[in-house]
Amino acid sequence: MASQISWSFKHFDARTVDEAVKHLIDFEGKATLIAGGTDLVNVLKDRILPHPPEAVINLKTIPGLDTISNGAHGLNIGALVRLRDLASSPLIRDAYPLFWEAATSVASPQIRNMATIGGNLCQDVRCWYYRTPRLIRGTVLCKRKGGAKCYAQGGDNRYHSIFGGVNGCHAVCLSDMAIALMSLGAQAETSKRILPLEDFFLPAFGTALDSDELLIGVQIPPPKPGSKGAYVKFRTRKATDFAIVSVAALLTFEKKKCKDARIVLGGVAPGPWRAGSAENTLKEQTVDASTAEAVGKMAVVGAKPLKENKYKIPLVQALVKRAILACL
Repeated sequence: MASQISWSFKHFDARTVDEAVKHLIDFEGKATLIAGGTDLVNVLKDRILPHPPEAVINLKTIPGLDTISNGAHGLNIGALVRLRDLASSPLIRDAYPLFWEAATSVASPQIRNMATIGGNLCQDVRCWYYRTPRLIRGTVLCKRKGGAKCYAQGGDNRYHSIFGGVNGCHAVCLSDMAIALMSLGAQAETSKRILPLEDFFLPAFGTALDSDELLIGVQIPPPKPGSKGAYVKFRTRKATDFAIVSVAALLTFEKKKCKDARIVLGGVAPGPWRAGSAENTLKEQTVDASTAEAVGKMAVVGAKPLKENKYKIPLVQALVKRAILACL
């Protein structure tokens, strides 16, 4: 019986990044990391995974990963920085308002008090088939868990991807930090490399982190002269819900014309979605309401909505238009 399933695992307080990496190597991909725990604790309590981790490695005991510093090459944020610290930082509010807007919009104050930027970037998807508690229906072996099918394709798919299921999975990325940081051209710093955030997220099934690798921070380049950004999202309940659709837009202006644009969508694909056609539409244009509306329409080029999530098409169009006008 499902109610008789007992999960047990070893717990380690890592004192250094190297020590955490050693534990990951020792358990050969069967260990997991915990920081704020706002995502992992629910995963473990609901027993949504086919197999429990053999070890949980606590990162909060590693000093130096909870700092924010500004240098010549931009902003450095440790993976253990809590979202409340981002939301209360005058430096981020003044120099990176787009990022600040995203941080202040995450969940509730209680969640922001615990959640870390690293955890927000590495959180698992929220598809309700993938997240079905084992005590309710047993293990739902969906495509993402190694099964043969994505249950969202023929089921309730109102909150799933509109840009096609990558590798057969239609779950979406709901990380506010990922959407905002990608628009800012941020890089992820791991225990063994630095890579653009575009490469940090795989087309499907999570991040590019190896089984012996952990995220230790993010780097945001200095704002370009003439750049303006905005972050907007739509959710049913403002206080707690994940975004149904979110948009981060960063525009760089020169003599009233848009010289460069980065538009990233959330809630529409398995990872953060760069709206390349929309970005190209903006370049060398004088931005006004009609331009913003045209860009919104280009943002959904190539979309392939499922039966119950076609409403996301006009929602994306409206939010992209709103984000672009907010940049003015």
